[in-house]
Amino acid sequence: MAEPLVFFTNPMSRGRIVRWMLEEVDQPYSTELLDYGTTMKSPGYLAINPMGKVPALKHGDTVVTECAAICAYLADTFPQTQLAPAPSDRSRGAYYRWMFFGAGPLEAAVTNKSLGFEIPTDQFQLQGRAGYGTLTHVLDTLDGALNGHDYLAGDRFSAADLYISAQLGWGMQFGTIEKRSNFERFVALHRGRPAAIKATEIDDQLVKK
Repeated sequence: MAEPLVFFTNPMSRGRIVRWMLEEVDQPYSTELLDYGTTMKSPGYLAINPMGKVPALKHGDTVVTECAAICAYLADTFPQTQLAPAPSDRSRGAYYRWMFFGAGPLEAAVTNKSLGFEIPTDQFQLQGRAGYGTLTHVLDTLDGALNGHDYLAGDRFSAADLYISAQLGWGMQFGTIEKRSNFERFVALHRGRPAAIKATEIDDQLVKK
């Protein structure tokens, strides 16, 4: 019998990204809903994720946290889905690059903006210390990678496309990422996938409850 997949989330969280990924891999999973400040900080959940944050995934005895890590784990655990290039595929490098770009520079730059802090374009020392440079640098880099391309790694959809399009969609919706034609096209293309639509419907229904 396959080891169970248990998904810990809140429908108003980054867990929406993982929900989409779970629907893409199309394996049975159960959902444990947690509330901010209460069950998310309970001893039982802190034993799974000491950060007291969602999402988290428990697969048998394996626990994975952080959205990008969970997406990458699921892609590798269920290779039949072809949601990650094979290790021997040359596009594996691009896949790693953009997964980590999303989890690193993009996440950090957008979070800083949402908190009211942006590094001035003329403060080169601060740019170096931040690692990502500036939000403009990050968005320009991603814009260039998407220009004329439907996929970030090779010629098919991967977890990198899922992760980046989810972040771009969320950021543009709430104004932390400026709307650019390449971003809007990329998000519309991938958020139209059946698994994305189903995942959104599930979480939207949970919000209403």
